[in-house]
Amino acid sequence: MIGVSAALYAIVGYLTNLGIVSPVVGVVRFWPSVIVPAAFAVLFGPWVGGISAAIGIFIADMVHPGHGIAVLSLTVGVPSNFAGFFLIGWISKFNMKWRDIALALSAGGVAVIAMIAYLLQLSLLSTEVATLFLGVYLVCCAIIVAVGLWKPEWKGYGTAAVVGLLVGSAYIGFGLWLYSQFLPLPLALGWERNAPFYAGFLWFVWTFATEIPFLVTIVPLILKACYSAFPSLKPPEKRGS
Repeated sequence: MIGVSAALYAIVGYLTNLGIVSPVVGVVRFWPSVIVPAAFAVLFGPWVGGISAAIGIFIADMVHPGHGIAVLSLTVGVPSNFAGFFLIGWISKFNMKWRDIALALSAGGVAVIAMIAYLLQLSLLSTEVATLFLGVYLVCCAIIVAVGLWKPEWKGYGTAAVVGLLVGSAYIGFGLWLYSQFLPLPLALGWERNAPFYAGFLWFVWTFATEIPFLVTIVPLILKACYSAFPSLKPPEKRGS
């Protein structure tokens, strides 16, 4: 399953990225193929999701139209994909209650506000970027609640998708910023070297905003079809439905 998922991830990524990269800061591609390792992570577990995503993104980075820089892929793309899809597979296994989700969102809100306030105090963020980042968090909360109300049986997956993608997107955003302090970035629009710190937030927002719609709308449909065809793949709490 790791091999199948990795191959599909690379192939679907090649066919669907459309040559689009993030505006203003460049580098990060449009990447709807995240549906592949997300589905495998839920169906076959976090290790399958994480490892297959890491292998698949490395292949995709090395093959045209990928950037072809192994160091960049191994330090940013590979670990971010592993962490994000491992978390999706792991968190989705929990039978989450609304109380658990509310506590998690509250704790996350406190952490986000504290971080933004700290960075504003250090003048590392502009008010506009801080507002954008806070807006992403509020959208995350809305997505989790909307998925839970729309399809209660998927609220655990909705939470997993948001948390996993948040972690992966944050790693990509700030990993690219750190990489640019030492080595030049490809496909960058003027920030190949020494990108400003707020560029990490822009990469983070672009990655999250362009991938979360696919994770919360298409993956549940794939999972539902797989559960119908292979009932043994259903988690124990869903086998009676």
